[in-house]
Amino acid sequence: MSTEQNPAVEKDVGPAAAPAAPNAATAPNSNAPLSAEEHHSRFGYGPLSHVNTKEAVLRPFGGEFQPGLYKSVEARKFANPAPLGLSAFALTTFVLSCINMGARDITAPNIVVALAFGYGGLVQLLAGMWEMAVGNTFGATALSSYGGFWLAFAIVLTPGGFNIEAGLIDTGGTSMFYNSFGLFLMGWFIFTTILLFCTLRSTVAFFLLFLFLDLAFLLLGVGYLERDSHGMPNPPVIKAGGFFGLLAAFAAWYNALAGIADSSNSFFVIPVAHFPWSPTGRARREKTERETV
Repeated sequence: MSTEQNPAVEKDVGPAAAPAAPNAATAPNSNAPLSAEEHHSRFGYGPLSHVNTKEAVLRPFGGEFQPGLYKSVEARKFANPAPLGLSAFALTTFVLSCINMGARDITAPNIVVALAFGYGGLVQLLAGMWEMAVGNTFGATALSSYGGFWLAFAIVLTPGGFNIEAGLIDTGGTSMFYNSFGLFLMGWFIFTTILLFCTLRSTVAFFLLFLFLDLAFLLLGVGYLERDSHGMPNPPVIKAGGFFGLLAAFAAWYNALAGIADSSNSFFVIPVAHFPWSPTGRARREKTERETV
């Protein structure tokens, strides 16, 4: 079926290419530019095809893990991968944050290793790759990176597996491991701060997710670098980091619910509170001003 017969196809992959000139070069190894037909056949279809951000734009919305305007996944016949990645991040963060706060007198985070490998790591990494497929650069970067964070976290803490913790302790004592782990967390604080700047034009729910996570990384990093008088991670600072980690987990679940709930499964829409300076906020304000004139 041609794109003239099916406008939805044209909307998804772009307008149909003009026929190639009869004498257009077709040698695969030549340096001649591709004809319009060759370019369309190679790059004009499939999940990784070019996304034209000027058509079918979607306003910033935390439920789709996108702080800027981009082409909605609805016209591309793909499911929204953001709620899956957000849920994987939320559950793993929730368990670790509870342990950091000393819940049920649990002092060792070994139970998180399984979640960090299977759910927060692998599943979130896969969700990030599908964000890449739907053309969401921010979502792909964030979800894939935090999936990598949980995999790295699990590798460090795997008992008897990679011997990273034991090797550092054997080399320079527990202080070397705590300093190394503190630098590890501070690096993720810097990365999360970069992402936080990209959410300032989105929604309050989306912004709060990265704000809470940023504070959690900062406090946990400081807690490992600035230890108490016994040379252990500073308990009050670690607990404070765990508290903000809990807030980040619930914020991630909230954004995931906002992305899952729609007219097919819910009687209500999850409010995400658009910033006044966001595209949606400006549109609502302009509409109100026109109505009051």
